[in-house]
Amino acid sequence: MPDDTLITRVARWAREVPDAPAYTFVDYLGDGSRHTLTWAQADLRARALAVRLRELAGPGDRVAVLAPSGLEYVSAVLGAMYARLVAVPLFAPGLPGHGERLARAFADAAPAVVLTTTAARPAVTAFLDGNPVPVPVPVVAVDTVSGLLADDWEGEPVEPGDLAYLQYTSGSTRAPAGVEITHGNLTANAAQLWEVFRARPRTSAAVLWLPLFHDMGLVATVAMPIMGANRALFMDPVAFVMSPVRWLRLLSEEADAYTGAPNFAYEYTAARVRPEDKDGLDLSGVRVMLNGAEPVRPGAFAAFDAAFAGCGLRPEAHTPAYGLAEATVFVAATARDERPVVTAFSRDALNDGRAVPWTAGPASHLVSCGRPHGQRVRIVGDAGDLPDGHVGEIWVQGPNVARGYWRDPARSAEVFGPDGWLRTGDLGVRHDGRLYVTGRVKDLVIVDGRNHYPQDIEATVQEAHEAVRRDRVAAFAVPGPDTERLVVVAERSRRGQAAGRDEVARAVRAAVRTGHDLAVHDFVLTEAGTVPRTSSGKLARSACRRAYLEGALV
Repeated sequence: MPDDTLITRVARWAREVPDAPAYTFVDYLGDGSRHTLTWAQADLRARALAVRLRELAGPGDRVAVLAPSGLEYVSAVLGAMYARLVAVPLFAPGLPGHGERLARAFADAAPAVVLTTTAARPAVTAFLDGNPVPVPVPVVAVDTVSGLLADDWEGEPVEPGDLAYLQYTSGSTRAPAGVEITHGNLTANAAQLWEVFRARPRTSAAVLWLPLFHDMGLVATVAMPIMGANRALFMDPVAFVMSPVRWLRLLSEEADAYTGAPNFAYEYTAARVRPEDKDGLDLSGVRVMLNGAEPVRPGAFAAFDAAFAGCGLRPEAHTPAYGLAEATVFVAATARDERPVVTAFSRDALNDGRAVPWTAGPASHLVSCGRPHGQRVRIVGDAGDLPDGHVGEIWVQGPNVARGYWRDPARSAEVFGPDGWLRTGDLGVRHDGRLYVTGRVKDLVIVDGRNHYPQDIEATVQEAHEAVRRDRVAAFAVPGPDTERLVVVAERSRRGQAAGRDEVARAVRAAVRTGHDLAVHDFVLTEAGTVPRTSSGKLARSACRRAYLEGALV
């Protein structure tokens, strides 16, 4: 583990390999051109911005980044860290469906300065006017800061315990909260990922489209390349959604590449890339294709491999992983060059809290998230640590575990123990030495004293009728007179526009009864875009449940 903080390495690479490319942004939403910062340029822009920031704020003040993906975003984060300020990676106003989240995170962080771009400045100004703050907040367009200011920069030591940034959670289970990530946390987690990926200094390249305000996008795109003076090629997430083959074409250019994305992206890419788009694709240089940020499904690997069988992708490149913002981002993953491990467990036994290999009856196929790297993991039940084969809450301890939540001591005490153990809120089990994540503690559906995992129910529902849109199903429990009751909300698919609601409801109820011995109290079939998702694309069951109870779903 390196002794110096990660941010000091930017200046080191600026001295040792000044002309080597550091960050390349591919502007697919514009003219498709590429814009690159060398390590010397990255350091210069960070120093110049740090000088400007220190005119407006002091060490420990927050700096909100309200900008689209691009080189300016990278400079904003690095510049804030150079200045010993606390970066708050957010997003430019206008992200559909997430205006309230932006307003709440901004108010909670109470930034002293806002960083944006010239193009996004009008939207930022409108956002600030529409969300009054206690005192006026200066807005700085990163692309207008002169590089000449860099000569005035006088560096100050950055300590591992200094706060580097606030990572606002996606809000999949509750209101967004600012996780306090120190420079030591960031350095440790970047090193842990580096070791798992077995990246090669100045050779391996990151190829990503993940949002930079998301923990996985920030660490993989901005932080991890700093470990070994590597290159990062990235694009705006919208560019990926519009044409996922862009991601694969960038990967095809590299002989030693690593990448990562949530599970849905692999299924989405397999379904959207046309046969003619595959001409010339060569994925043989992809060393690590991390799958994380949401539950990993076995079908994602099969669909992706089937779609790109002739493009040279090695099956060992698929890398299922587990992590969360409170651990900076990364906790566990399968080893490089190890094929994903999928195990069939008895669903009934899992519902009872035991991982028993399947022999008969309903099965749950779980993907192993490998083993922790550079940190410790425990599986904990009501009475303490549980042995292998028993489901409990996943606890994590390591140098990457954050120190708490911003301005929330009560919640910090609940989640971050005094002994350094992070209570993740995730359920998991060890089997054959590997970690399997089974669900969220707060998402369990408990009916008549029996546990049911919502993702199992959701998988059954989306196969029950063609009118149910894939990956747009939420199953959750609501209070009943004697026990909890199951509610299922599903979006209607394009193919099922002609099907009547009663027909779809009958199919769903029958499938859930047969597959889970469970009655559906209420089934709601909604139009596309109704089932809420977080800013990182994860299903937001709690938000869906809240909308249902408030009568907001029709």
